[in-house]
Amino acid sequence: EEALANREADKPLSLYVHIPFCNDICFYCGCNKQVTRDHSKSAEYLDVLDKEIELVKGKISGKTTVSQLHFGGGSPTFLNNEEIERVMGLITSRFPLEEGGEFSIEVDPRTCPPEKVQTLAKVGLNRMSCGVQDFNPDVQKAVNRIQPFEMTRDTMQAAREAGFHSINMDLIYGLPKQTRKSFEKTLDQVLELSPDRIALYHYAHLPNHFPPQRRILDADLPGTVEKVHIMMDAITRLTQNGYRYIGMDHFAKVTDELAIAQQQGKLQRNFQGYSTRPDCDMVALGVSAISNVHHCYACNPRELPAYYEAIRSGRLATNRGYKLSDEDQLRHAVIMTIMCQFRIVKAEIEARFGIAFDETFAYELRKLQNYQKVGFVELTPEEIVVSPKGKIFVRAVAMQFDRYLRESDRAGGYSKIA
Repeated sequence: EEALANREADKPLSLYVHIPFCNDICFYCGCNKQVTRDHSKSAEYLDVLDKEIELVKGKISGKTTVSQLHFGGGSPTFLNNEEIERVMGLITSRFPLEEGGEFSIEVDPRTCPPEKVQTLAKVGLNRMSCGVQDFNPDVQKAVNRIQPFEMTRDTMQAAREAGFHSINMDLIYGLPKQTRKSFEKTLDQVLELSPDRIALYHYAHLPNHFPPQRRILDADLPGTVEKVHIMMDAITRLTQNGYRYIGMDHFAKVTDELAIAQQQGKLQRNFQGYSTRPDCDMVALGVSAISNVHHCYACNPRELPAYYEAIRSGRLATNRGYKLSDEDQLRHAVIMTIMCQFRIVKAEIEARFGIAFDETFAYELRKLQNYQKVGFVELTPEEIVVSPKGKIFVRAVAMQFDRYLRESDRAGGYSKIA
């Protein structure tokens, strides 16, 4: 509440809205979701979301027009047309959409036929992230996501006809039954549909953490060498066909504003991914949503009953929060700069935070010498530069500056590159 009340007056505002429902379970998924076909549950959820939006509106200071809006899930297109219109009305009646803003939604083509795309456009959404993962029928069957190519094509075509500014496509490599040869055909189909942006994620098989993954047989998963080939093939194909590797699993057409922003050193990154927008305060609504406002993180409960109880009792649902220290803000800036620009100019960080870079990050610079030996980074007295081949491993380079990860038990769970 303190962070909401003390926002900078002119700081841009971003909203994230979590819709947890899905019609069916995708076996690979690790998202916070509720599998149901009962729309009485989504109706109840929107009733509570209405109350949460009103609570936030009453506590927030500063600019309340929204420059970024993103619906995630679950599957936001679980909502029917009337529910989509309702939830957008709940938001825009309290937080008007800024002219020229980015308003996006994660779309499952199985629940988003062309007529629903028209509704999305009518309510003001102008960007779409289209879930695909893989076009191969055997892979789709193995992960319980049957989605014919034509279905995705029709959704994307409808979005273009409706005036959507940008279409992103989500893909995953490392799925069961996936091979280098099968994914080559998927890439053929991706290039045929020509999305503006592509996210190519690595499948993390963690069945102890995500029970639906227990339906995936270990024997069906591609081996490490095959996965590396799939990833490298994808990078080669996409970059030879008009896409720029932005980093962190993301590609954008060379003419896309993301690619241009990276070349100009203006690329940003937040929970919603890469963006060309200035750094925003992000207010997140719904179950399990995580806000980032005025150097504070605030998390809503992961379970619906706890979320419902909090909002219905007239209080914000936040059940965990963390205020960034000065050192946290410094490390956040370094990590984001590496992920977005692949380069750290030490003098810029020193001027911004009043530190001596080599002294403050002596431990990290020693660790990065191993990455320099294998050609992933170049270390000079003035800069840290991620090499072209190191861009594939930029997450690992950036992780060296994450003090909490280094000090936690989780650090041992990440593979060592050097």
